[in-house]
Amino acid sequence: MNMRTHWPVLPLVAGLASGLLTGCGTESGESGADGNSVVVGMSDDVLATDPASGYDPGSWLLFNNVFQSLLSFPKGATEPQPEAAEECSFSDAGATVYKCTLKAGLKFSNGDELTAADVKFSFDRMLKIDDPDGPAVMFSTLDKVETPDERTVVFRLNTPDATFPSKIASGAGSIVDEDAYDADGLREDGEAVGSGPYKLDAFNDDEAVFTVNENYKGTAEVENSGVTLKFFRGDQQRLKRALLADDVDIAYRGLSAGDIADIEKAGTDSSGVEIVEGSSAEVQHLVFNMDDPVAGQLGVRKAIAYLLDRDALIRDVHEGTATPLYSIIPAGIGGHNTAFFDTYGARPSRAKAAAALQSEGITGKVRLTLWSTPSRYGPATDQQLKAIAKQLNDSGLFQADVRSVAFDQYEKDIAKGRYGVYVKGWVPDYPDADNFTAPFFGKGNVLGNNYENRRITNTLIPSTAAESDRAATDDAFGQLQDIVAEELPILPVWQGKQYAVVHENVYGLEYCLDASTVFRFWELKKG
Repeated sequence: MNMRTHWPVLPLVAGLASGLLTGCGTESGESGADGNSVVVGMSDDVLATDPASGYDPGSWLLFNNVFQSLLSFPKGATEPQPEAAEECSFSDAGATVYKCTLKAGLKFSNGDELTAADVKFSFDRMLKIDDPDGPAVMFSTLDKVETPDERTVVFRLNTPDATFPSKIASGAGSIVDEDAYDADGLREDGEAVGSGPYKLDAFNDDEAVFTVNENYKGTAEVENSGVTLKFFRGDQQRLKRALLADDVDIAYRGLSAGDIADIEKAGTDSSGVEIVEGSSAEVQHLVFNMDDPVAGQLGVRKAIAYLLDRDALIRDVHEGTATPLYSIIPAGIGGHNTAFFDTYGARPSRAKAAAALQSEGITGKVRLTLWSTPSRYGPATDQQLKAIAKQLNDSGLFQADVRSVAFDQYEKDIAKGRYGVYVKGWVPDYPDADNFTAPFFGKGNVLGNNYENRRITNTLIPSTAAESDRAATDDAFGQLQDIVAEELPILPVWQGKQYAVVHENVYGLEYCLDASTVFRFWELKKG
């Protein structure tokens, strides 16, 4: 997720793969508002408190805890289930009419009733405002919203879209109070009125304070009396000091690999904290500009694919905080295959790389620049690109260098076609294979690399979007990945893991780190 371009601000929370714990326990005890408040430290900012604007990981963390959506993702699951809705379903075979019935007695945190009119208002408002840093871009298939009665909402789509339930289950589906928000403009007072498990009591540059919403009626069972989210704005050392000084209970998103290594080396008995690992659908790719005179040659792209040593990158650069990725759709998401492993193998092959270059009539070293941006896709991005350049150069087949530019300039240069090879990272808006394919290879794709395959664009993407049985799309997504592996407009590099560091007396964090990307405040508990 990101702003309009979908590419997220997501500093990798680095750690060591060996010896990591799978969770901090599931100790039973008192639940609900009687529990203690939990303090979470985070390196990301919350860029918006208004769901019509925010489209970044920090803002969606706030939305997922303060606002309800009609559907939500249960812990550890990628299939949305009813939340504010009592039930939802497509009412036609073509996946163009989606109907939801609201639960009875829903209220916002200010006491106002939540009705179908509020749901319609929320979607109409988001689309009308169409904020460039907002999630309206996700709803290009939504034609109109109807409200036959106070508890019924009907979404009419202009194109079959079986992923629509996942879209409205995300932070983009947040429901706001019609009487507390302007239909034509964003709320800019730093306040929020939702019907989720928590109320936003205070929000400033340093922290956001959340308390339990007594009016909440949904599936979450709250295990604490509130959460305070402290912002460290990329200051990894300050976050580490706050954790070890007991100023925060949890360090989420932002500790460096070295910090994690130090904490792990010290051991839980010494430091009083534990490392928690969770699954993630974050991915990173090399992107090839198909119109570039060098990268536009298939033989050059294949040579790079044959030489890329993902295992070495994971070991030497990322210190085990990711896994090698051999597909467009990451592991854990339906439709995943290993097309790039099957085509290019896991071990570098200089002979196959040389043969690929020879097929293009290339006999000398290939001069190539790999373009990077320093922090947008994680603090190790520049280091990773330099390691890839060294892999290429050590083969004797390439003369590659790396240039890194600030993100604003980076995006402008990509749009102008100035780069032949560049890096992109991605965190899904919703955990479905569609969100790893349509934005990359569909019409108006976000890569900016001049790639189009008509079978993908005109047949495979529309057919998978129209299939309400998501398991039935596996074959089509497999075909799509096989085509991409052969034509190589992008080359998958790694799939991330999620890490957090937590004090021994805090439980439930294992329920906050999964492929849905929903950080569930209500699961946290201090024992």
